[in-house]
Amino acid sequence: MSKALRLSEKWFRRGLWLVAFVFASFLIGLGGTLVGDLPKVEQPLVLDDFLDLAQVQPLRDQAHAAREHSTQAQAALEQAQLQQSKAASATRAERETFDNWLATRSVTQRAEHDPEVLARTRQLDALRAQQQRAQQAVQAQQQALLDARQSAQAAQARLAQLEQDGHQRLAAEQRRVELRVFLYRLALTLPLLVLAGWLFAKKRQSTWWPFVWGFIYFALFAFFVELVPYLPSYGGYVRYVVGILITALVGRWAIVALNRYLERQRQAEALPDEQRRQELGYDVALARLGKGVCPGCERTVDLKNEAIDFCPHCGIGLFDRCGACGTRKGAFARFCHACGTPAGATPVPPAQARTAATPVAPAGPAATA
Repeated sequence: MSKALRLSEKWFRRGLWLVAFVFASFLIGLGGTLVGDLPKVEQPLVLDDFLDLAQVQPLRDQAHAAREHSTQAQAALEQAQLQQSKAASATRAERETFDNWLATRSVTQRAEHDPEVLARTRQLDALRAQQQRAQQAVQAQQQALLDARQSAQAAQARLAQLEQDGHQRLAAEQRRVELRVFLYRLALTLPLLVLAGWLFAKKRQSTWWPFVWGFIYFALFAFFVELVPYLPSYGGYVRYVVGILITALVGRWAIVALNRYLERQRQAEALPDEQRRQELGYDVALARLGKGVCPGCERTVDLKNEAIDFCPHCGIGLFDRCGACGTRKGAFARFCHACGTPAGATPVPPAQARTAATPVAPAGPAATA
């Protein structure tokens, strides 16, 4: 078909296709923004919306207080352990000193050292008592830490059970919200797709075809890119079922369309030759001839074979003779390429056509004589 267009018309058509793509790009941008903002129609969901705060909040406060007590008990335990370590070190040092002193006294056996033995013994007992108090303080802090941790764990366990139930309710509501948002998107994109189908069937060759095609591209993008990825899966069942249904509907439409096309072709091939050429149209015929197929039945025909003037499949005329000069030309051509006579002019007699088609020999001496 492009071979039959004027050069300016080709560039105009290219410019109009550019207009269609630019128009589609702006529509796609607007549609994408709108589809992306559709989830904002629903209120954002949080876990607290699905919990009994009268039960949950005291447990949270208890767990928080228990964690703070655990932190404080841990710090106090570290201090008590440090004091215990100091007391144990002092007791060991004093014990070693006392043992060394007793060994020295046993050698000398001096009686005046007996009061000092008693004093050192009392000092060692005091250090042992201090070490024992430090040990008791460590044990008390360990008990406090254990109690705080157990209290936090108990509160956290009860809180986890309540939050688990809340998470289940939250997940169920999120699925419902996801379905509602998908239905919003479907309500927006499905009418666009239906309108695009109607425009494709009725208006794709109208005067305003660039905007028609731009809208068609936008509707296809909105449906298959902006909608299909958000189709709820439910484990894949929904998507597979929807895919099967769409494939079945498209396949049925294709089969019905093919049968209708074949029936129209059979009815068209039964019409007279002149009526068939008029119904085909000039541009359609040129487009099909440019592809090397018959304009009537769209089957392959050797158009370069000058012996073929009619389609061997449907019988439609492909070539005829000019009514003025008798030159063989395309049956769908509007003018003769040899003399420019409009198609449909009164045909010349066959003898005159053969004379016109036969080249005239130049005059020689014999002709002059």
